[in-house]
Amino acid sequence: MNKVVGLFLLVSLCFSCSSDDGENGAIGVSELPEVPEENVPEEEEEEDEELPELSDEELLDLTQKETFKYFYDFAQAESGAARERYHPQDLTNDPNTVTVGGTGFGLMGILVGIERGFISRNEGVERLAKIMSFLEEADRFHGAWPHWLDGQTGKVLPFSEKDNGADLVETSFLTQGLICVKEYLKNGSPEEKELAAQADSLWKGVEWNWFTQDQNTLYWHWSPDFGFDISLELKGYNEVLMTYVMAAASPDFPITKEIYENGWASNGAIANGALAYDIPLVVDHAGNSPKGGPLFWAHYSYLGLDPRNLADAFVNYGEAAVNHAKINLAYCMDNPKNFTDYGEDCWGLTASYSRNADIGYNAHSPSNDTGVVSPTAALSSMPYTPEASMKALRYFYKNKDKLLGPAGFYDAFSPQNDFWVADAYLAIDQGPILVMIENHRSELLWRLFMQNEDVKKGLDALGFTY
Repeated sequence: MNKVVGLFLLVSLCFSCSSDDGENGAIGVSELPEVPEENVPEEEEEEDEELPELSDEELLDLTQKETFKYFYDFAQAESGAARERYHPQDLTNDPNTVTVGGTGFGLMGILVGIERGFISRNEGVERLAKIMSFLEEADRFHGAWPHWLDGQTGKVLPFSEKDNGADLVETSFLTQGLICVKEYLKNGSPEEKELAAQADSLWKGVEWNWFTQDQNTLYWHWSPDFGFDISLELKGYNEVLMTYVMAAASPDFPITKEIYENGWASNGAIANGALAYDIPLVVDHAGNSPKGGPLFWAHYSYLGLDPRNLADAFVNYGEAAVNHAKINLAYCMDNPKNFTDYGEDCWGLTASYSRNADIGYNAHSPSNDTGVVSPTAALSSMPYTPEASMKALRYFYKNKDKLLGPAGFYDAFSPQNDFWVADAYLAIDQGPILVMIENHRSELLWRLFMQNEDVKKGLDALGFTY
């Protein structure tokens, strides 16, 4: 099976699995500025004053604060970890399915919340302790966590029939967050130092090299019932660079440079000299080469891993990430399908909820464009395309009556289809918004992750410059 097709099939399966033992989730209170009433009687118009336009900094503050609520106010109740999804209009929809990768994004998001004053440091530490206690007791397979966990019991929830064990990619996104927590707390109070040590121990327990099957590559899944039957090899270019970096950083279960170069980099075939809109692609976007894949490929591995000046023997990943976002923008400005509103301030194609018969999931990209825009695409690209991403943010905020809900901007919308909105959220989409905006503003998560001694040793072992 083509690896990317296989990946998207696996992802699409998640929407056939929802919880039936629904407990009502929390109900958030929006802190957005009040929207002026429309159709005000003529005699009152002169007396009313328009609300002042928010500055860029105020708008970024608001976006981060509202998005943070996904990981704090609407976290799974017992574990404190990130729910796979949150549907404000249906609070019984899957309230107890915890996403492992999304929880890693949420750990980083809690650090943002502390730094931005959305919660106190004590509140943040208390939540981090709750999550880490849950992770310590949860199901693991050769040290790796599964894609989904039951937030009440810590038991694995199957993502698909044969995906009921270890998910090495989701685990790498989680451990990315654990390293940031370790670095953030390591010089703090005695309680914080204890948490830092716990985070460090958790990520170091993953048996990364076991997932090679004694081959020069890493494999995504292992099941206690089906072994390596899924047989999905981790090759770039896509979102899984972080998995190889974490595996190389492991002090007890490391992979070699040969595994990295043969697996991720295909011995140099990952490089691509083609152009799209006169912009170099830099890398071979697996299955989406002409104009680049879904934009989350430029986000997930780079929440902690700073792509600026990051290069191996074959590719400059900072250039690849920036150009990926620029090409995605250029495609939406070109708008070859003439979709409503596509342009310099309404852009961003990535995997998200989508407009199917009702609401589904789709990996949107220039080669798979259905007229659905995902706010996470442009907003999480803020470090790469700051001016264009800010224009998109202002467009989203201009349409806040439709697009802003209790946990930030909704997951997807389609101006082409009477401004249809997927009024729901996914952890893996909200997390990058919160974290990448912070990297744009303060480089917080980049600094934390890149200062870790094990990470630096891993990057050195793989031959990176950074």
